[in-house]
Amino acid sequence: MSFSTDIKEELSRVNNWKDKEILSGEFLGYILTGNTQDEKNFLEFITENEFNIERFYKILFNLQIDYEPNVRGKVFVAKILKNVNTQKFMQIDMSENQEKQKAIVKGAFMGAGSITNPQKQYHLEISFQEKNNAEYVLNVCKSFGVYLKVLEQEEKILLYIKDSEEISKFLALIGSNKGMLAFEDVRITKEIKNNVNRLVNCETANLNKIVNASVNQINDIKLIQKLNKFDEMPDYLKDIAILRLENPHISLKALGEKLENPIGKSGVNHRLQKIHEYAEELKNG
Repeated sequence: MSFSTDIKEELSRVNNWKDKEILSGEFLGYILTGNTQDEKNFLEFITENEFNIERFYKILFNLQIDYEPNVRGKVFVAKILKNVNTQKFMQIDMSENQEKQKAIVKGAFMGAGSITNPQKQYHLEISFQEKNNAEYVLNVCKSFGVYLKVLEQEEKILLYIKDSEEISKFLALIGSNKGMLAFEDVRITKEIKNNVNRLVNCETANLNKIVNASVNQINDIKLIQKLNKFDEMPDYLKDIAILRLENPHISLKALGEKLENPIGKSGVNHRLQKIHEYAEELKNG
């Protein structure tokens, strides 16, 4: 499967069917996108992604929105009948409910979004037909500190991100924790290898050892930051974490020497192990 499909499969399995407010936000996100045709008496949402349509059908069912499922060749279609019940879920507003706002962005990505395999390049986009709809989703993302760019084409408007850090933030925003971690793993590995490749006069085996260990350590620190738990760590762990982020290519011994009160290799390793254990608790908790 593609990286996009993996993300959508993960998001499609979120069990929040009893929360009608969140589901209504997700529904709104879907129908704002370029994969929805707005006709006089009905809407049609069209997709080739089976995880996508499965999620959408369940949203419609739980919101008690009248619809007709269909298949046309290789595409799945949901024909949504316009009535009083449907109309109340189609109203656009900057809701104060932050979780609903996140659900709108999630629905938009599910509805007409894609992300390129980060091994190849960094690119995420969502397609729209109406400029107002694109700007609405753009502003919702901006309110959470995630910044997308706009590209207006003849038949559609694209919101897109090419910056790796912003893509990672976007995935966290829509609740794709596994996807975000997988993306971060690739991104950090590429960045560290690029830095390592600039170094000279080092043995290949030692470089690989540093890279592999540093990737895991930085993943742990980034996860703690993403979950807003970094400031809850004691200062002695925060100090070594900051140094590791600033110096991904150096050994544990060199890392310990950079502390205000220097410590040895074993001391650094002990602190990084504490950070790893904390990250594992947050990941599994």
